[in-house]
Amino acid sequence: MPDLILLNGQIWSQDLAMPAATAVAIRDGRFLAVGSDDDIRSLRTSRSLVIDLDGHRVLPGLTDAHFHFRGWAMSRTRLRLAGLPSLAAVVDAVAAAAEDTQPAQWVRGQGWNETNWPEQRFPTRHDLDAVAADVPVYLLRSDLHLAVANSAVLRLAGIDAATPDPPAGVIDRDAAGQPTGVLRDEAMKRVDAVIPRSTEAEVDAAMRDAIAEMHRLGLTGVHDFRSTGITEGQTAWATWQRLWARGELNLRVWSHIAGDALDGAIDLGLRTGFGDDRLRMGGIKLFADGSLGARTAWMLDPYRDGGAGLPVVPMDVIADKVERAHEAGISVAIHAIGDRAIRELLDVFSEVLPRARASAATQPSAPHRIEHVQHSHPEDLRRLGELDLVASVQPIHMEDDIGLVERAIGEERARWTYAFRTLLEGGAVLALGSDCPVASPNPFEGLHAAVTRQRLNDHPAGGWHPEQRLTVAEAVAGYTAGPAYATGLSDRLGSITPGKLADLVVLDRDIFAVPPAEIAGTRPVMTIFDGVIVHDAGKLA
Repeated sequence: MPDLILLNGQIWSQDLAMPAATAVAIRDGRFLAVGSDDDIRSLRTSRSLVIDLDGHRVLPGLTDAHFHFRGWAMSRTRLRLAGLPSLAAVVDAVAAAAEDTQPAQWVRGQGWNETNWPEQRFPTRHDLDAVAADVPVYLLRSDLHLAVANSAVLRLAGIDAATPDPPAGVIDRDAAGQPTGVLRDEAMKRVDAVIPRSTEAEVDAAMRDAIAEMHRLGLTGVHDFRSTGITEGQTAWATWQRLWARGELNLRVWSHIAGDALDGAIDLGLRTGFGDDRLRMGGIKLFADGSLGARTAWMLDPYRDGGAGLPVVPMDVIADKVERAHEAGISVAIHAIGDRAIRELLDVFSEVLPRARASAATQPSAPHRIEHVQHSHPEDLRRLGELDLVASVQPIHMEDDIGLVERAIGEERARWTYAFRTLLEGGAVLALGSDCPVASPNPFEGLHAAVTRQRLNDHPAGGWHPEQRLTVAEAVAGYTAGPAYATGLSDRLGSITPGKLADLVVLDRDIFAVPPAEIAGTRPVMTIFDGVIVHDAGKLA
């Protein structure tokens, strides 16, 4: 008999067998029954908790399909720079933080984005030195592919005029050849190596707090990726396991490992899907290129301000890893933002997958995927569906990129940026996410971006390349059915279906009925994970 009964709701089940219902019963962490109020009320016993939903809209628990969880959790304990309106505001924030910094401590922050600043330039070490000459200051740009360090950090990292650029990285320099403090992609690893490490207790506490915030946002699952460096990825895995062992992991985590760890995973016999319904191994994460903001996304044609980006890993190396991973039962997720990176990857998959799928005794339990798929050539967009690749995309990135893309690559090429509609019509399964902390983890801001292709201020009128908009139902599927498919777990996640794991979210408004501009303001009234109420805003009886 049910532990929990929810009545009088508007349930979007994401299940074609019963797409709409008003009530649901839950027992032992799974959906027991879905149907009308009368049907479900008849299952009630003296031990059933009954909640009247008062007509609120209900969705399956939402999953963010691209997240850097440890990085976000720790960033919540540091200087938050997202949304600051100018370089001057960033410098002021650094100055205030530096005053409270103890000896040997760093000022670390992230989230700054120069795209809409009046200064229209990156910060430099000179800006930071002016307010914090003796305190190490290190600030990550919102895309995590570029950072600025002050002179104190450059000294600690051993970066000076004689330091060569690393492969797939850039140390920006001034006219005299001196480092400006701006580091791109692989150049950032020199600083990563000298950053003071957080203690296990600090990381555990930050991640517990972040899980509670996920519940407040209506998120019950996450596809987790490392942010920078193999060490950070291993630390995240260790933290997930500590939380799991203590019964504190109230989140469905699909956790990827660094591509550098592939050989070890193969030697151990690890496979995609290993784990349980709270913590599973996803696959390996590889990088094909960098980011648009850092001008390191690998493009077919040059940027308007010069250069065409660069590959982070040679394609023959990626091809070898894709084939070996597939044969070992490990799926791959590959970061690709530029149109050349995407084309080169599709060529790799076209060559490798038919052979691997035909010959491998072991097949991955989840499909391979391309992360971001931001700037595509129109001839390539339908190839993902043809190859059964998941398109893991982040609509919320458009809020930053609307002002950046056309300046960087021109209006014509911008037509095929974030081409969600074409990807969907080409047969690709879309899994939506935020890339947090690159962007806000709020899924309703992500839904708003996918549906309107506008910023939160309704700009531009009519939407940015509106022909690529998704419907609300398609966007919701991108946070529910899409991530479930991407993990090979559609039999237990992604919809409110009897027998599946009981994750759902109750909303304060009906996102299918309100004007699209109001979707971003949606707030969860209640979040249920594994049949247990993990967030309650106190608005239901």
